[in-house]
Amino acid sequence: MSANDTLIIFDTTLRDGEQSPGASMTQEEKLRIAKALERMQVDVIEAGFAIASQGDFESVKAVADTIKESRVCSLARAVDADIDRAGEALKNANAGRIHTFIATSPIHMEYKLRMTPEQVLEQAVKAVKRARSRCDDVEFSCEDAGRSELDFLCRVIEAAIDAGARTINIPDTVGYAMPHQYGETIRQLMERIPNADKAVFSVHCHNDLGLAVANSLAAVTNGARQVECTINGLGERAGNAALEEIVMAVKTRADFFHIDTNINTREIVPASRLVSSITGFPVQPNKAIVGANAFAHESGIHQDGVIKFRETYEIMKAEDVGWNANRMVLGKHSGRNAFRSRLEELGIDLKSEQALNDAFQRFKDLADKKHEIFDEDIQALVSDTQKAAENEQFALVSLAVCSQTGEIPNASIVLTIGGEEQRSSSEGAGPVDATFKAIERIVNSGTSLELYNVSAITSGTDSQGEVTVRLEKGGRIVNGHGSDIDIVAASAKAYLNALNLLSADSQKAHPQTAGV
Repeated sequence: MSANDTLIIFDTTLRDGEQSPGASMTQEEKLRIAKALERMQVDVIEAGFAIASQGDFESVKAVADTIKESRVCSLARAVDADIDRAGEALKNANAGRIHTFIATSPIHMEYKLRMTPEQVLEQAVKAVKRARSRCDDVEFSCEDAGRSELDFLCRVIEAAIDAGARTINIPDTVGYAMPHQYGETIRQLMERIPNADKAVFSVHCHNDLGLAVANSLAAVTNGARQVECTINGLGERAGNAALEEIVMAVKTRADFFHIDTNINTREIVPASRLVSSITGFPVQPNKAIVGANAFAHESGIHQDGVIKFRETYEIMKAEDVGWNANRMVLGKHSGRNAFRSRLEELGIDLKSEQALNDAFQRFKDLADKKHEIFDEDIQALVSDTQKAAENEQFALVSLAVCSQTGEIPNASIVLTIGGEEQRSSSEGAGPVDATFKAIERIVNSGTSLELYNVSAITSGTDSQGEVTVRLEKGGRIVNGHGSDIDIVAASAKAYLNALNLLSADSQKAHPQTAGV
């Protein structure tokens, strides 16, 4: 298959996906997702924005140092310091890429950059040349290309290609484009730019109007050969084009697109569940490809048709995207070595024997309560173990809840704060409300509860519940996560995890100019 017949999949879950409010990931969590993307055979992994913070730099570097089969990329504004920092983070990458960008729309140039078009053109060329001096593979993006003037885009892109950019990204930064219009823009750019044949044209679409996937695919039909996307469509505001939808659309309708990807599609559902578990952003049941109902049939007519001949109502096989992969792997009689081996198969590296011991103890505790342990359970308990080890100012010691028909629910809780035990109790509208109020009587955090969400990790009444709690304080938003067979206990863990994140000394803030 020639390069022109292959669609490059550029995953930005670790960069643009992490910019979802409350979706920040630890370095270890980023590595776990990066390894899952590598197993999926993603072509390019955008690991972060190296200049944003020391933590982001270290995460990009860790991914670049670890991943060998996928190309690792760092975002950089068209600024010398950004580009140099990205180059430093990617220094040890087996295959690296610097992705530099500058805004090209009239509204961005006038009101955000306060630069003339000529200054933007000059800065773009300078940035690409500097990036090429740091890395052989350079991608250039025209931020807000969806609202940029076509003639100016042609000038900037031609100059960027001459300067050494070999991938040109045309992002619809604010999700403004319509499919036909966007596809036509890609076609005209490739036809009008004299040196267009020297670069791969890429698209990065946001989902503000629910058209990110449609716009991306319209661009592909008009010659784009790289799509920038995220697992589960994660991303700031309404998110990005969903990787799973792009890949399966191209695979299922090969008769229409006449291209393929390098993606191992059987890794899609495991990656989706991992990202959901780590970020605490649940996948809606009717989400295409990875939603719980994506291959479910309620209608009797549909059920009858599928039984007689699957293709009557199913255009894909569930097994092809990784469904039914959550096999039972361990139980209460499984040993430490079996547990360690399964962690390695899942791409989880706990770094130390103590961390392994802590996770194994949590596994044994879970196995005493839950007969069947699935991969998702292991992912969740490892996440809980790591969260307990990081920034644990507040920790749950015990919780007693009473909820009885006709009576006001109440909760009694024991916490440690900085190692010192404190007790409290409270009534509430329900057991979870009582628990949160009991916690607040101790911590008096001054936070606002923005989101409370519960989802089942696996099927069955003995499934662990995974709770996400979103707290806001002083403009800072964090998502806390907790899992347990007991939903109220999981809720307390999630609330305390969010408080721990808020109390952490380090605060990462993505510059507002960091999104393409």
